[in-house]
This record gives sequence, C-alpha cells and structure tokens, in this order.
Amino acid sequence: MRADADRESLEVFAGKRVLLTGDSGFKGSWLALWLAELGAEVTGLSLPPAPHNLLFASARVGFRHVDGDIRDLDLVVRALKDARPDFVFHLAGQALVRRSYAEPQATFATNLIGSVNVLEAVRHTDGIRALVYVTTDHCYRDRDWLWGYRENDELGGRDPYAASKACAELALKAYRESFFSARSGLGTASARAGNVIGGGDRAADRVVPDAVAALESGRAVRLRNPAATRSWLHVLDPLCGYLELAAALARDPVHFSGAWNFGPAEDGIRSVEDLARTVVAAWGAGRIEHAAELSPPHEAAALHLSSEKARRELGWRAIWGFERAAGEAVRWYRAVAAGKPPAAAALEQIASYTHDRAAALPRS
Repeated sequence: MRADADRESLEVFAGKRVLLTGDSGFKGSWLALWLAELGAEVTGLSLPPAPHNLLFASARVGFRHVDGDIRDLDLVVRALKDARPDFVFHLAGQALVRRSYAEPQATFATNLIGSVNVLEAVRHTDGIRALVYVTTDHCYRDRDWLWGYRENDELGGRDPYAASKACAELALKAYRESFFSARSGLGTASARAGNVIGGGDRAADRVVPDAVAALESGRAVRLRNPAATRSWLHVLDPLCGYLELAAALARDPVHFSGAWNFGPAEDGIRSVEDLARTVVAAWGAGRIEHAAELSPPHEAAALHLSSEKARRELGWRAIWGFERAAGEAVRWYRAVAAGKPPAAAALEQIASYTHDRAAALPRS
C-alpha cells in the first residue's frame, strides 16, 4: 500500500499545531523553519541553543521555543499540554558517538529516559494524530555488512550512543503495543536516517563542520578514519521523509506505524575521504591530511541503510545526490559568511529542494 498523497502531503501541516523536540539542534532548526514556512504553528522544546547555532538564532522568530531538558518529565508533559499538538516530532537527543564514550550515563539518560518522557507525555495528551520519533541508523546491531540494514534487522549497539538509540526504539515499540495501539487516530513511527549533512551544523567530530572550520581558518582538513563508509544525504532529504511519514500516519495510523529507514541512493554511500574531498572541491581550495589515532574508540567501518520500504510505501526517495548534497552544504556556509541571514540561506535551499521534489513526482 502506498500513501495516497503522491508526495504532495506537505500541505497538511498548514494551520496545524506541531511540537518539535530538539528544535535548537542542527536538524531540528531546519525542520522548525520548514514547518513554519508550511504554515504550521510550531512549538519547539530543547536545551538552550549553543552560541554557534546561527541558523536557530536567525530562524526562531518564526516559531515559539521553550527552553527545557527532556529528562524533566513534568516539563515535557507540561509542554505538550500547553502546545496541544496535532503532530509531534521527537528529534532531541545526544547525537555524537565519541561523546557517548566520554559521557555514557548522560547519553543513556537523554536518549533513553528523555525519549521515554516524550512517550509518557504523548500518552497523557489527547488530540495527537502522529508521533515521528527520530533515532539513527546506528540502532542496528553492527555486522559490517556490505548491504543496507532493513527495518526488521536486529537492533543492538557496541557503543553507548548506538545502544541508547536501540533502547529508545524498544521503548517506542513497548509503548505502541501497551498503550498507543488502543488509541484510534494516533500513529507512531520511528525514523532512522543516514549521516545527514548541510549548512548550519557546527557539532564536533563530524566531517562537514570539521572540514568547514578547517577551510575557514586555512588549516588542513584532518581525517581520523578516511576509509570508513557511510550513507551521506542532505538534511532536507530525511526531513522531507519525516514530514511525509507524519502525514501518512495521520491518514492511516495502523498501516504506517512502525520503523522506517531514510537513506541516500547508491551514489551517497561513500567514504569519509570522498566526502571531505568533495567539500574541498566545492569550497575551491584546501588540503587534506590523514591523522589516524593510536587507540580510537570503536566505530562501525561500514554503515548504510536500505530505504526500499520508504520508497515502496511512501513514494519517498532522496532527491539530492551526493555531489549536490555536499555542494549545497558548502553554499550555505559561503552565503552566511558573505552576510546572508542564515534563515534566508536555508529558505532558499528549501525552495530549491521543493522545486526539485515536485519535478521528481511521477507524471499521471
């Protein structure tokens, strides 16, 4: 069964109330801006933004933001009660593998207990039509397969980040089967995306922000694990998937509840070095150095997803290929450095993406 909205489903958000956790993060800032542009009444809930998050600072005039920690159950419940959302997007979390080795307890507290708090708040709030609960491609048991993980493959995790996200997936399944299945009209789904790139990301230990920081300062781009392969896609591609999934859940909560992968086409499965070299080429100058660590923490050597379910059931696929995704990311940083407001630069890319998405729709 394929969604009957033939990918024109984004209009459903006009005039609807949306609660978005993690709106001060990288993906959350883009999603909040896009939802507001679609005409949604957006309430964001997250920790105060980092000073370097220029996109959030520029975009937040278009939506309401509440400072708060999802580990605080009373605050999360109150935020949902106040927002009275039609749609909930849960993006808040600790998203860095290497940080999880340094702060394992905090990672589990945020990614598991914080996510359970969101589930509890949804359980006690009436009127919600759809919950899109974002985890990660790292939630699968690491087997270093050459093919993409599918939604029914085993969950697991060798590092605290991956394990915390696998636990969060199990928590959603338990809540769906114990509580949410009895609520007609509520659809709940987890969304697992590949490695997302785009303008505005300044997190440590990520290829694009590390590369941009080095290029801006005239330093070499240093790569710890250049041969590792990942699924790279522009931030707007998975966000579009989350939006389409939410719209589908609202139409048919039974059929579309469950787990969903959002990864790139085959050309997006590239090494870390491929991505760094593409960023340097788009920048127009720069050099790359290998800087292997003596005793690095374990990270998967190869990790990518099968998005066949989303393609078949939702009609979703990544619109921007690998070169375009990296190029658009660089263009955002260049435009902002030249004085363009960060939200304006993002809205230009959203408009371009929306045009390309429409052009990719099958003709009747």
